[in-house]
Amino acid sequence: MIAKQMNTVHVIGAGLAGSEAAWQLANAGVPVTLHEMRPLRMTPAHKTGGCAELVCSNSFRSDDWENNAVGLLHAELRRAGSIVMAAGDAHQVPAGSALAVDRDGFSAAVTAALDAHPRITRVAGEIEALPPADWDNVIVATGPLTSPALADAIRARTGEDDLAFFDALAPIVHRDSIDFSIAWMQSRYDKAGPAGDTAAYVNCPLDKEQYNAFIDALLAGDKTEFKDWEKDTPYFEGCLPIEVMAERGRETLRFGPMKPVGLDDPRTGRWPYAVVQLRQDNALGTLFNIVGFQTKLKHGAQTDIFRMIPGLQNAQFARLGGIHRNTFLHSPKLLDDTLRLKAEPRLRFAGQITGVEGYVESAAMGLLAGRFAAADFLGEALPAPPRTTALGALLAHVTGGHLTGAKGSFQPMNVNFGLFPPLGADPVTDADGKRLKGADKGRARKQAMARRALADLDMWLGGARIAAE
Repeated sequence: MIAKQMNTVHVIGAGLAGSEAAWQLANAGVPVTLHEMRPLRMTPAHKTGGCAELVCSNSFRSDDWENNAVGLLHAELRRAGSIVMAAGDAHQVPAGSALAVDRDGFSAAVTAALDAHPRITRVAGEIEALPPADWDNVIVATGPLTSPALADAIRARTGEDDLAFFDALAPIVHRDSIDFSIAWMQSRYDKAGPAGDTAAYVNCPLDKEQYNAFIDALLAGDKTEFKDWEKDTPYFEGCLPIEVMAERGRETLRFGPMKPVGLDDPRTGRWPYAVVQLRQDNALGTLFNIVGFQTKLKHGAQTDIFRMIPGLQNAQFARLGGIHRNTFLHSPKLLDDTLRLKAEPRLRFAGQITGVEGYVESAAMGLLAGRFAAADFLGEALPAPPRTTALGALLAHVTGGHLTGAKGSFQPMNVNFGLFPPLGADPVTDADGKRLKGADKGRARKQAMARRALADLDMWLGGARIAAE
């Protein structure tokens, strides 16, 4: 097959996503120009000019592929030849079942590997506008601290409302961890939505004593502070942290996101004193977000306090809440299933700017963008990985798996098993034929999903190799 007549693929940004994209492109036989503004122009968070610098934690989180979705993503990235995972494995430090790395050694290893690759040319300098028209295959991987000039150019091209500059994250709960002997499904006043559904929300009731205990815990809970470079992150009146609302008065939440009107507790036939509502967050119906519960509480405080809510006492969280500086696209609206900008397909996006959270998730988007761009360069077709894989589930969430009806509802997400299609049938017995119960049943479900993921990934990778031959 004849390749398109291009000299190089341009990758903008040498963080984890950009580094991974460049590596995948080069190993597919494609010449790459990797642009990085550091050290000529630094961000408030970075300290070096090295590639794949870790600016926050040094942890890639759980490495348990059988029981944890991020561990499964680790395994998939390793099978796909990830430079991020190779460098992480080579520079790991003790962290129990997690994969943590020596941040300096990790960055130095990625930088050295990229600089040594004969198909990669690294160029220092800021890209201050959209790339010139003769760059016909570009990956933008500029991360959550995209330079203001480039961010303005992207915003002008995509639309004023399609590029966000901060996250206001509400916690997300796995549906199967909600106690429906307490919670119930109902829309306020049984009002039908666009699809005619009058029971679109999960409702968790609180009596007066429970509500006051919840408010006390909110006010006393440990809270995170904005980093110096986040100090200008705005609070919007329509998106205040719940603890800020609680500080305005004990009844504020009961007349705001916890108002109980129009909701009949089936156990009493009456409106509760207060109610917490959860709304479906993904097309699969496996994840529900707690409506209006964006917060600056520390994660440990969140799990303790939110499990005080009746019906959520055993809640398992796919994501906890937060508010922080982050540049990201409204990707389900703007990007196609190969991460191209629909309005300008020569541009692909990768990493946190697409709406993923976490080092490994960013690298995963870089890996996919690199492979898709390489296929375009070589004149080949590369299908998206199956949604049953961690790579495919994350990509599907970013490019279309999220429910997009509410304006601004798309928010960054870590990989989690709630993004995967359910099994055809959950395991009911263990390897010895003993019937599964409780937590063992959930653990067996995750393990079955993980085994399915790796089998399907191997088929996808095998198909990609065949197409390349």
